[in-house]
Amino acid sequence: MSHALHFNLSRFYFIYYFFVGAFVPYWGLYLRSESFSPADIGILMSLFQLSRIIAPNLWGWLADHTRQRVRWIRMTAFLGLFGFAAIFWAHDFMTMFMVMAALSLFTSSTLPLSESLVLAHLASTNGHYSKIRLWGSWGFIVASVLLGYLTDWFGIRSLLWFILLVQCLLFGLTWKLPEAHVPPHANDSFSVWKILRQPAVISLLVGCAMMVTAHGLMYNFYSIYLAEHGYSKGMIGWLWALGVICEIAIFMKMPWIMTRFKLKTILIASLLIGVIRFSMMGLVPDHLALLLLAQTMHAFTFGSFHAAAVEVVTQYFTGRHQAKGQAIYNSVAYGIGGALGGLLGGFALQYLGGQLTFTLAALFPLLGAIIVALGLHLSQPYARSGMFSH
Repeated sequence: MSHALHFNLSRFYFIYYFFVGAFVPYWGLYLRSESFSPADIGILMSLFQLSRIIAPNLWGWLADHTRQRVRWIRMTAFLGLFGFAAIFWAHDFMTMFMVMAALSLFTSSTLPLSESLVLAHLASTNGHYSKIRLWGSWGFIVASVLLGYLTDWFGIRSLLWFILLVQCLLFGLTWKLPEAHVPPHANDSFSVWKILRQPAVISLLVGCAMMVTAHGLMYNFYSIYLAEHGYSKGMIGWLWALGVICEIAIFMKMPWIMTRFKLKTILIASLLIGVIRFSMMGLVPDHLALLLLAQTMHAFTFGSFHAAAVEVVTQYFTGRHQAKGQAIYNSVAYGIGGALGGLLGGFALQYLGGQLTFTLAALFPLLGAIIVALGLHLSQPYARSGMFSH
């Protein structure tokens, strides 16, 4: 992969996840400052996940059909920016619902389209997904730490201007993304439904959804949960950043890991570590040292898990189905799974309390580990595309 191509793709990932690092840790706190209840926040935050069920598949189909991924990445980034601009006038539930629905409908589609673009470039250049994706992790770290201090200094409403600025920058960078050529593949004549009906694919998607269900609770409510236990926004930002720093470390080691362990083994181990992580988050919220330890496990519950899952998806969804495959993975895992975690989490927090809710969340990755262990059978245990190999 050329230096210019690597730079353009990495820069886009950095800014996209810079937006995520500003939104995920602090948007729940902003909604709480607007006097929304936990159940209301659960509904509003879950719009981001619910939109992933349908929207990415539409854009993924358009990208595969037209073979112009960059055009649709640019379109979703612009519409996401346009939808967010109305947030300054949204204070009641219904207005906030409409604004966040518009934002999530388009912004949630930008990532799977970008993933398919990156994977298409990597397939023809023998590049490394992890080396590009880790720049997204750096973007998340910088934003989560920076916003922790900015919102402490200037108030939580400053978050709105910051996110608007980042979305403007993200849209500008779409004009620097190079289009990828996807050569014909032997499976191009297959229906995508034929791929989806395979038991192994179903097991993969359901297992991933179970992991993300637990994370849906964390993404929507972990900052609120920490604030209620007396942590400052600055400390909350550092806790989020620690998890992503460890995620970067695992991304850098993925080429080594994936040449020594089967993809199925990586997925199951990551899910079981998720059981430990969410149990600790629920049981010991007032012990900072143990929370720090739990955050280091993000390296596995997201980093190694996501890297292995993306590689398995590329093994099943090839050729002209590549963008649709990434969209389906995002729709089922991050759409259905994330929405389930966010919605159930909002009501559970309101009626069961934070500690019991986070402890019960550990049951979802446990169920996911069982499903993957019994149902996922890979003919090629290691990365076949060279994306993670040396």
